[in-house]
This record gives sequence, C-alpha cells and structure tokens, in this order.
Amino acid sequence: MTTFRPDAVPGQAPPGDSVAPRDSTPDAPTSVSRLNDTIHGFVERWGSVWVEGEITSWNERSGNVYGRIKDLAVDSALSFRLWSSTLRRLPDDLKVGDHVIACVKADYYARGGDFSFTVSAMRHMGLGDQLEKLERMRATLRAEGLFDAARKKPIPFLPHCIGLITGELSDAERDVHRNAELRWPQVRFRTIHAAVQGDRCVPETIAALKILDADPEVDVIVIARGGGDPQTLLGFSDERMLRAVAAASTPVVSAIGHENDHPLLDDVADLRASTPTDAAKRIVPDVAEQRALVAQLRARLTSRLTQRVNHDIAQLEQLRSRPSLRTPESILTSREHEVLMATARGRDLVERGLDAGSRRTAELRAALRALSPGATLARGYAIALVDGDVIVRDATQAPAGSQLVVTVGRGSLAALSEGEIGEAGDPAAPN
Repeated sequence: MTTFRPDAVPGQAPPGDSVAPRDSTPDAPTSVSRLNDTIHGFVERWGSVWVEGEITSWNERSGNVYGRIKDLAVDSALSFRLWSSTLRRLPDDLKVGDHVIACVKADYYARGGDFSFTVSAMRHMGLGDQLEKLERMRATLRAEGLFDAARKKPIPFLPHCIGLITGELSDAERDVHRNAELRWPQVRFRTIHAAVQGDRCVPETIAALKILDADPEVDVIVIARGGGDPQTLLGFSDERMLRAVAAASTPVVSAIGHENDHPLLDDVADLRASTPTDAAKRIVPDVAEQRALVAQLRARLTSRLTQRVNHDIAQLEQLRSRPSLRTPESILTSREHEVLMATARGRDLVERGLDAGSRRTAELRAALRALSPGATLARGYAIALVDGDVIVRDATQAPAGSQLVVTVGRGSLAALSEGEIGEAGDPAAPN
C-alpha cells in the first residue's frame, strides 16, 4: 500500500497514519481525484517559506510572471508564478541572473495534478549591505589616490596588440573584435578567457591580467563584459582585482557594462568605456578618419604654402616696381649735380685756404728772418763760444789761451784767445 508522510516538512510532527485511504490496494485502488485532494490538503499545511537562489527564467504572460529559481550551490531549481497584483509591489529591476530571496507558498492544483510555488514577496539578496560595503571601499580607495587622474596612464594612440580579458564565446568579445577590426584592420588581439561572474571571476581575471601585463607586445588591456545587474558585477568591485589593476604597468580599460552599470573597476582603470563596443572605438583609431585627416592636413599645408609663395612673389614684385629698383641709375643722376657743385666748392675753399696759408707763411718767414741770428751774422757779426757751448759776452770770459769756436754768417772756425785788447786793438797791459 502506498503511503504519504509529511516527515520531510520541517517543524511538523509525522502523523501516525497515512493520509491516503487505507483501503487502496491493487484490487481496490483509490481514485485520482481523491489522491489529488489528499496531496492538496497535505501541501496546504506547509505554509509559506523564504528561499534564496538565482532567477534563471522570467516570462511575462497576461501581466503574470512564470519563472524558475535555481539554487546557487547545487543543481536544483523550482518553478514559481507571480500574479500581477504581487508584481506591482516588487522592484522594477528584477530579471534573469538576479540573486534574490523570495517568499513562496507551495500550491498543488488538484484538478490537473500540477505542483508549483506562488511568490508573495521577492527582493534582491543582501544588495543594500553590499552597496554599503562598496561605498566604504570606494571612500578608502579614493583616499589612497587610486581614483586620481594624475596616476592614470595614457592610452596609446595606435596599439599594435590589444590584450582582452572576457568571457569565452561572449558577445563582449565579438563586439570588441568586430568594432576594432572595422576601424583598423591590422589590429591584433591576445585574448584570455575568464569567468565574468561568480567565485571564479576575481582569481581568473587577476591571473589573466598578470599574464597580459607581463607581455611586452601588449600595449593596452581591456576587461570586458556585456553588462549585468549589480549582483553579478560584484566581482569587478572586488578589492583584490582593483589593486591588481592599479598596480599594472600596462594601461587598463574597463568595459564591463552599459551606461548605468558602474563597478569600482571603472574608477580605478585608466579609461572607462560605457560598453565593449565603446572600448573598441576609444582605443583604436578609425583608419578612414585618419586618412581623411591626413588628406585634410595635406590640403591645408598645400594651401598655406601656396599662399606664402604667392605672398612672397607679390612682395617681390612690389619691391621691383619701386623707382629705386626699377631704374637705380636715376638716384645717381639726380645727385650728380649736387656732387659736382660740392666738389667745385670744396676745390675753391681748398685753393683759397692754400693761398692764405702761403701768404701767412711768407710773412712769418720774413719776420723770422728779421729776428734770426743768421741775418745778423750775415751782416758781418760773429758768435764766439768758449768751452764748447758758452757764448762769450764779456772779454773776461775768454782769457788768453782759451779755445774758442767762432760762428760767422757762413760756417764756424776755431780760434785761440790772446786775451783782452785795448780800444785801439792792442792787447791790454797786464794788471
């Protein structure tokens, strides 16, 4: 005989007898409706229970939601339904992948034999505590300077090799590759796949970051994921990952989610991209735009050079058109008469100066001759010198026997003094 016991229900003591009719035997089986009613009554006694898990299915039909919640630790799940009246009281951002707690009540539909759970309340699991913890960490890292713009490394203009850390076969990987290669076909990637959520996210991402940071060919590293709710993005706010990114010598780009997703990695990374597509566009230049820019710069350079050459030609023509350069001899012609007049005036002044000088010289020469001892000597006078340079002015200066030098009008002669003579010319009598 088959029996049903509520032993597995916590908090309920097992009844002594089966809830199914005792007389159900192969010869006298019970009816389906009676069995379903028995199961329904049994399930009704369970009441409501809070469960924790991850939403894996969320389908809306006619205002109601039908979905599934999966256990985070083991492969076990339950189906639930959520009436529209209850849905209006729940948060608007509930979706697949959310870590939630839900108040569910088991319900067994006796007529159809269907078993399900009706949700009366649901909310994100511990999100408030996690957000508070993240804010404390944000304040700590900001105080340490990990968010400072001064420490952020510049992204190279044209990276030859891009390191990419993302989930395997993910849309984020395809978006980065496709958009980067469309912009610059020669760009190369070194991609390392890592878990982008869950317990493996942080250690695998850090390990991939260290490998790419040690590769000298990698110019920039992109950490990419296609968005998600705050719960699934918690790994990208883990302190271990943030400090590893801050310590990396290679520039790191955070491309975790969409515009509204903002893990702490966005603040620590050297560049924050709103999406993986945005990351590809911001780190790889557009070859078409660069070619257009080069053509524009060449056109501007040609225009500037043409303008400069034309300007210099115009200035040269203007200088050449001036009279002084067109007929330079006109300047000499206009000054020729002035030069001739100045020359004649100068010659006249020099000649008059020479004549006046000649007359003055003659006058001075005549005056000098009149005063010159030579003129006196020429008239018959003589100068007697004793002892070589003493002029004899008194006969006593040249006693008898003195050697004299007598200068006359023309020449000099030696003489021997015989002493003073009288007035008649005789020698004076001795004293």
